[in-house]
Amino acid sequence: MTEAGISSLLRAIPLPSLLIAHDERILGANELALALLGPQIVGRHFITALRQPAMLDAIEGTLRDGTRRTTRYLGSEGSQDTSFVVTVSKVETDLGAGALLCFEDVTHLEQAGQMRRDFVANVSHELRTPLTALMGFIETLQGPAKGDAAATERFLTFMQSEAKRMERLVRDLLSLSRVEAEERVRPMDRVDLGKCIGSVLHSLRATAESGGVSIDLQEPGTPVIVPGDFDLLTQVATNLIENAIKYGAQGKVVHVTLETTGHASELRGPAAILTVRDEGPGFDPLHIPRLTERFYRVDTHRSREMGGTGLGLAIVKHIVNRHRGRLRIESQPGQGAQFQVILPAGRQG
Repeated sequence: MTEAGISSLLRAIPLPSLLIAHDERILGANELALALLGPQIVGRHFITALRQPAMLDAIEGTLRDGTRRTTRYLGSEGSQDTSFVVTVSKVETDLGAGALLCFEDVTHLEQAGQMRRDFVANVSHELRTPLTALMGFIETLQGPAKGDAAATERFLTFMQSEAKRMERLVRDLLSLSRVEAEERVRPMDRVDLGKCIGSVLHSLRATAESGGVSIDLQEPGTPVIVPGDFDLLTQVATNLIENAIKYGAQGKVVHVTLETTGHASELRGPAAILTVRDEGPGFDPLHIPRLTERFYRVDTHRSREMGGTGLGLAIVKHIVNRHRGRLRIESQPGQGAQFQVILPAGRQG
């Protein structure tokens, strides 16, 4: 294989690739490899360009015995670490035997694996607290409080509360799993958002009254129809309005607004907009980018006291994504919080 043939071959490979000659100098590299390793690597000894010990061992081994080897290469792209699986293979050229290196980016797989590990750790942590409490109550009822009717009644109340907390967590985990599994399938039923919100307000009336919160609903005089799934959109409205009731200040108002627009810049077309705004303490805007992460809470202690699982906004985000919509969050300390769901009003694909 001539130098021209080598250059043509490397350009055709859709991965960062480079060829090391038998004299251990880099004979050629495609544009992807130059972007990854530096623009001046061609002609240099491979040790000066690839300094990681595992890489050097694999290259030296393949140049020595011709056996294909696989190793890892760790790089960086801006502030993000990257990870590559590198295949080192023997090739024959007009200049003698060499080694062809191909870099496969597996950063996304590493990130997915880390997300799974974090998720399992978070679920374990969320379940451990109520389970520990239940075990403690059971041991007390079997021991010091055995036969004490008043203590039994009190502990059973606590146990029921902890069991309900676990039930909410399992329910939200199942709901999140279902929504994520079907996120790429867009629902196309005709949904009247006004009826959806009306049913939510009816079901949350007792919660609002017990919290001393009133709800102000503003909606157009005509039906607001969007393509979607009634049950899923009901869940979005329920999560947002229930959060506003729980975390808004007692004696204040939760403002629920439904409106339409002929052109939403986020969607580049007609849209229906549901806005839920509370008059509570609000929070620092630095939390906004992470609010829809699983188990992320602005105030962990208060959220758990209120019965939150830390999954509500993650569910909302995935449902809105499934409907090809947008979720916008705004807040400032002392000025309440506003959550806005923008949904396509037409039947775009």
